[in-house]
Amino acid sequence: MRYLRGWRPMLRLARRDVLRSRARSILVLVMIALPVLAVTAADVVISTATVSGSEALERRLGAADARVEVQPWSTQAAQLPDPDQGSSWSGSQGNEVSLATVERALGRPITAIERHEGSVRYTTPKGIGAAEGTELDLADPLAAGLFELTAGRLPGSADEVVVNGDLAARGLAVGDDLELASGLTRRIVGTVESSSARGYPIVVGPPGSLGMEASQGQHTWLLDAGPVTWSDVRRLNAIGALVLSRAVMQDPPPASALPAELQGQGGNDSATLAVLVLVVVMALLEVVLLAGPAFAVGARRQSRNLALMAASGGTPGQSRRVVLAGAIVLGSAAAVTGVVLGVLAAAAALPLVQRLSDARLGPFDVPWKHLVVIGAFGLLSAFLAAVVPARFASRQDVVAVLAGRRGHRAPGVRSPLLGLVLLGLGIGGAVYGAKRPSGGEFVIAAAAVVAVLGMILLVPVVVAVLARLSRGLPLPLRYAVRDASRHRTRTVPAVAAVAATVAGVVALGIGISSDELENRRTYQPLLPMGTGSVTDYALGGQGSGTPVWPRLTDAVRRQLPDNTLTELKGMASSAADYDSIYLDLSVRGRPEPLLMSYAGQYGSEVLVADGRLPDVELGIPDGAKAAAERMLAEGGAVVLTTRPVQRERVRVRVQRYTEGGGDVTARPVSLPALFVPVGDLTARVQAVLSPEAAGRLGVGSETVGLVVDGPVSESAEKDVSEALGAISPDAGFYVERGYQADQATLIVQVVLGILGAVLMLGGTLTATFLALSDARPDLATLSAVGSAPRTRRAVAAAYALVIGLVGAVLGAAVGFIPGIAVTYPLTGHRWNAPDGAGPSHYLDVPWLLIGSLVLALPLVTALIVGVFARSRLPLVSRLE
Repeated sequence: MRYLRGWRPMLRLARRDVLRSRARSILVLVMIALPVLAVTAADVVISTATVSGSEALERRLGAADARVEVQPWSTQAAQLPDPDQGSSWSGSQGNEVSLATVERALGRPITAIERHEGSVRYTTPKGIGAAEGTELDLADPLAAGLFELTAGRLPGSADEVVVNGDLAARGLAVGDDLELASGLTRRIVGTVESSSARGYPIVVGPPGSLGMEASQGQHTWLLDAGPVTWSDVRRLNAIGALVLSRAVMQDPPPASALPAELQGQGGNDSATLAVLVLVVVMALLEVVLLAGPAFAVGARRQSRNLALMAASGGTPGQSRRVVLAGAIVLGSAAAVTGVVLGVLAAAAALPLVQRLSDARLGPFDVPWKHLVVIGAFGLLSAFLAAVVPARFASRQDVVAVLAGRRGHRAPGVRSPLLGLVLLGLGIGGAVYGAKRPSGGEFVIAAAAVVAVLGMILLVPVVVAVLARLSRGLPLPLRYAVRDASRHRTRTVPAVAAVAATVAGVVALGIGISSDELENRRTYQPLLPMGTGSVTDYALGGQGSGTPVWPRLTDAVRRQLPDNTLTELKGMASSAADYDSIYLDLSVRGRPEPLLMSYAGQYGSEVLVADGRLPDVELGIPDGAKAAAERMLAEGGAVVLTTRPVQRERVRVRVQRYTEGGGDVTARPVSLPALFVPVGDLTARVQAVLSPEAAGRLGVGSETVGLVVDGPVSESAEKDVSEALGAISPDAGFYVERGYQADQATLIVQVVLGILGAVLMLGGTLTATFLALSDARPDLATLSAVGSAPRTRRAVAAAYALVIGLVGAVLGAAVGFIPGIAVTYPLTGHRWNAPDGAGPSHYLDVPWLLIGSLVLALPLVTALIVGVFARSRLPLVSRLE
């Protein structure tokens, strides 16, 4: 209590000083409140979007006590309290679990309704569309809360369904008929909205309405069985069922009661925690640096009062308390203001967030415990920002201050030496992280923080050196540089704040741009640019009785009458007596496979071509295409390999699999072959055979795809896709448009630039106007001795240029260290090049972004300050 009594008068003085210096106080309040506002808004939005507790149970269970799922092949199950967070199945024989089996396992009578889910295909004016289908008795009380009726009524029979707004927006209103691709017609009697999902079409009907009958023992039930305890859950696991229990979710069992094979799952992600800690540290550092100049100016304004207090017997500790008390008052006000405005901002932003998310958000949720911590974060940042100004205020020269002089000390030696050490550690940590095989990103991130701290300690030396070198500069620049050196307690935090912002943006910008460069360089086109391809993996057109390819070809020709279609031939994948046929390619004396992996991208793992390579991308270099076509013309095979193979023949073994799972393997056949290395990337196919080679193997060839020459517009692509979907559900149409940059990456780059510009602009303008406020007597003296009014505008612009340019250059220099280092663990994967060739990593420096921050933005800021700064000041005395 005695210690607190010493703070009371200081807090009263601080409150009066805050009210007296309203402009500076508002500036400090805004700088501290903005980060608090942003974090508060983000926390409220995330809490609202995170559906948990009883609300989540209602969305997943409705009014039921439990949900039970049974798979036909499972005889034993294990799970966490929430099976969606961790579960496992085991068993290999059929599991005929019925509702009676579940009732016997629980040992008490139950009531249940069954729920079926799957995809529903329905007809559209242009072809076939797809929706998520649910068969459920919505009128049953157990289903309450799963769907909300928004118009019309609930279905009363199997001939009626309800749809959601997304499906209704496609021209299907209440009273219309929904024609299913299976031939069924259902009347739409209402619209509903799912309590958990949105953004895609949904149709719901009674059991049997959508043709989703349970198959071979697969069931999902919603139970009315009273509280289903953890022991009940384990008994149901023993018969092969997974259970989501309301009672267990509300009162989960101890970790020791969980299945041994699942213990440890669902815990905190240490990597995410590390990133979160780094973000918090950098945010705290940024706020401290931005608010530091304001407290330095406040301490400068109070210097005479503090000197008088010291001359009257005040202690250095009391002088420090005066400055720190101002931080406590302003920090408290900023924290409360930021939290309140953050909650309001979150409420305003939620409609936009909901439009961007397919998951339905929960009710407005304000996590007050989190917000108390966030508010304390704002108060702590204000307190830390005032520590250095308070220390300098307690050590000022009392005689010099009372005489009206502004003495300054040369920068010390210890801080720059420590800065060099920290900068060296940051560089060393970045190099070490770049060489680590895993987890290097987090080492580099931590090293970046250390390097930024080292750079901050070197800023006073940089400012002092610039002041010594400013002799030949014009008056406004010379004055700004020397004044910045004279008032380092005000200048250094501002320059460091700008530098830290630019360093972070540069490092992240280099990492994102380099990752995008890797994606662009390693992109594998499937077809020549603008060309399209049609594939259908459903053998025989889903048993329609007519060949599917002529129908698909006619559909494409109707939509693209001016384009040329070429059939793509491949190895027959089935025969009359066999369900599937595969080829095993090998080389004598080489046990390892020829390819690491292959995809069968064009409908078959082996293509067949007569004298000319198919018009698709196979990864064959241009220099090898002539030799490959000669090999095909001679009746041989072109075999793709992971590594170069110095052989002239390939051994091919044909494997035929029957319906019962047995296989018949023919003796290997030796074929003349050309081996073409394609690297470690997933190959499109295994090989291209000539018709003669395919005949020697005893397998036929068939149409496996169509190649459509370009160009194909995006609207035509959609029309073709819908037309093909009406013929075969497994038919697809792909058009090669080259590498398309991820929209999320572009958005992140734009956000980075905007965020960096805003923070840099805010820091520079704040520090500049604080400097002008602090230098007002000096500028008034310049006017008194005859300087032109425009001189003050020029000096103001010079202040902004010095702070912005020096901080941006230092920040860019430091940002290059982690930026370049992180490209090694981020893009240093050489699995896509044969024999380890290729670049060790990809590096792309976003020069436009860096140039805008380092050169353009400081000049723009200086121009803004020069235009809006006052050119005339009232004459005042230098003595305050």
